[in-house]
Amino acid sequence: MKLTEIELHNFRNYVDQTLNFSDGINVFLGENAQGKTNLLEAIYVLALTRSHRTNNEKELINWHSQTAQIKGRLQKRLGTVPIELDLGSKGKRAKVNHLEQAKLSTYIGQLNVILFAPEDLSIVKGAPQVRRRFMDMEFAQMSNRYLYNSTQYKKILKQRNRYLKDLHYKRQKDRVYLDVLSDQLSAYGAEIIYQRLQLLKQLEKFAQNVHSEISQGKEKLAFDYHTTVGADQLGSVESIYQSLLKHFAAIRDKEILRATTLIGPQQDDLHFVINGKEVQSFGSQGQQRTTALSVKLAEIDLMKEQTDEYPILLLDDVLSELDDFRQTHLLTAIQDKVQTFLTTTSLSGVQQELLTNPRIFRISEGNVTLAK
Repeated sequence: MKLTEIELHNFRNYVDQTLNFSDGINVFLGENAQGKTNLLEAIYVLALTRSHRTNNEKELINWHSQTAQIKGRLQKRLGTVPIELDLGSKGKRAKVNHLEQAKLSTYIGQLNVILFAPEDLSIVKGAPQVRRRFMDMEFAQMSNRYLYNSTQYKKILKQRNRYLKDLHYKRQKDRVYLDVLSDQLSAYGAEIIYQRLQLLKQLEKFAQNVHSEISQGKEKLAFDYHTTVGADQLGSVESIYQSLLKHFAAIRDKEILRATTLIGPQQDDLHFVINGKEVQSFGSQGQQRTTALSVKLAEIDLMKEQTDEYPILLLDDVLSELDDFRQTHLLTAIQDKVQTFLTTTSLSGVQQELLTNPRIFRISEGNVTLAK
């Protein structure tokens, strides 16, 4: 998969901008606050219909306008596919091959991206919600089923939490309806947990290979998924479903007292282990960064395995956060494999001999020029 062209209208500080890209490495070069990360963000939003930088979609629209538009042209195995995303006060509209999509869920997955930014280093040592968001964002691109289950789960979770508050404040008394919501939540939750386990198993396999190469065979990386469901009950969707139902029944009074849902995939966590020790608590900074790099590079192969297309890689000023050794490994791993977009304030700190014929765009105050 390649993004050959992008067209922006009133997106952030770009009023009208069209760029054509190289199949290899594309560099957005410029000082801070000039708009280079906005270009990377536009690709991310085009892929996932949401930003990785803000939850306020109004921030994506140029303040002179009420709407914004991002168009892209994809080169996929089966041919060229134009895609389009419109942003406005009435919501989002997405098109594939000029046909409007009834649901955004049918649009997501047309363009698959992997973002690696400095904050992604916190995937290892950050809070559990960082890792849950990582799993949900990446797995939703790979699987329409995962995206559907995740969307339905969040909808019912919101209803259940609202009803738990009603029970807590004595606005409602009917606990049968709570049981109905618990059953629905368990059904979708079981699907999510089971799929997470299956995809994490594959991701772990690829990450172990990368990590072994970087550590020169001295370290073995493993994943440890933490959930309230017992290890002996994780073998099927049905057994996970039954386990969640029993847990909900056992803690019903406690949840009413707390007025919130206390178990489920929204509470689970993913731990990384090197040679038997948790990296979050006991790993060095170097091990934590190597683990994050291994996971991100493993995503490329997992996405190829799941979708039969390589994703597009977005590197947002991440090279400056990696030492020469890890930077070299990253650039050699992606060379001639995936189309890559990277932002940087300077190429002086980049291992330029590893960049084969990069297309360099210079960004200054929202103006883009192609370096010769």
